[in-house]
Amino acid sequence: MRRTDKTLLEQMQISDVEILHRMELLDLTRAELDILADLKIFIGENIDSIVDEFYDKQTEVDEISRLIGDADTLARLRAAQRKYVTDLFSGNYDSEYVNNRLRIGLVHKRIGVEPKLYLSAIQTLKRIISMVLSKHIGQHDQLMETLRALDKLLYFDITLVFDTYIDSLVGQIETEKGKTELYARSLEEKVAERTHQLEELTKLDPLTNVYNRRAMEEILEREISIAKRRHTTMSLIYFDVDDFKAINDQHGHLKGDEVLKAVGLCMSKNIREVDIPCRYGGDEFCLLLPECCSEKAREVCEKIVDDFRSRYPGFFLSMGIAETGSGECINGDELIKRADEKMYEAKKTSGFQICY
Repeated sequence: MRRTDKTLLEQMQISDVEILHRMELLDLTRAELDILADLKIFIGENIDSIVDEFYDKQTEVDEISRLIGDADTLARLRAAQRKYVTDLFSGNYDSEYVNNRLRIGLVHKRIGVEPKLYLSAIQTLKRIISMVLSKHIGQHDQLMETLRALDKLLYFDITLVFDTYIDSLVGQIETEKGKTELYARSLEEKVAERTHQLEELTKLDPLTNVYNRRAMEEILEREISIAKRRHTTMSLIYFDVDDFKAINDQHGHLKGDEVLKAVGLCMSKNIREVDIPCRYGGDEFCLLLPECCSEKAREVCEKIVDDFRSRYPGFFLSMGIAETGSGECINGDELIKRADEKMYEAKKTSGFQICY
């Protein structure tokens, strides 16, 4: 059941037994409640003067005056206060009475009445009622007995009002706690996401936006292990830009960087999602091709060459291919070494060359 479908009594689990127990704790007896109930008619005759004097005193306090705000609100408060005082002497102190007191506490908390202001208001009301009663009850002992009964009942009311204050504060704390936990989880997710992004950035070559040598070496060993376990073939393409030093010397380092960026782009555009493009260092690049034989790897080389030729017809690439996993499984260093040797074989002939 939703909270809004319950009464305040149900929300705070205050039963008839609990009501009686609270009265017993305050030593508030049925006889004392009857004393107050006997004054019902008298209080009714004096209710207007009691409420008028109460709000005359209350509006003298700047904090309370600002909370009340305007004449319409004051009129509503006067009506509510008439009922509050009348109920004190009604003779009915059952669950409905308690629920109304709980609601008073809830309303006061919502409109921002601090506990100190509420206690001050109760003290003012008690003093006004006591003065009215002292004029009506001539016998001192009877007056003292009546005032003690009133004092206990007001204490009873205060415990109920403060219960709602506390319950409301606990509810706010729980709400804020939920928001804080949600915010913390959100921060954790953002931090984790950012950490992952930073980790990925540390694996990328900043110029060409392909994997750097360190990341390549980690990935290469992993892919070789997978190929060995699955009994599949893996190929590695090793290549560089021919006479790259001359390009830098003749056209400048900015042009050299531009060529390297183009190589990275040509690689990324002409490979499968599972293939791993890497910058090995300087103008040297590697391409890891899982589940791919050297013949298929040559086709990938040709695509990269065609793309690069269309961008820089005067510059050339030399490419070497090596594979592992078909008949023998070699480690990463040996695979790179064999592909590197094939690349140098390709360099023996001018122009774009692929050797495998």
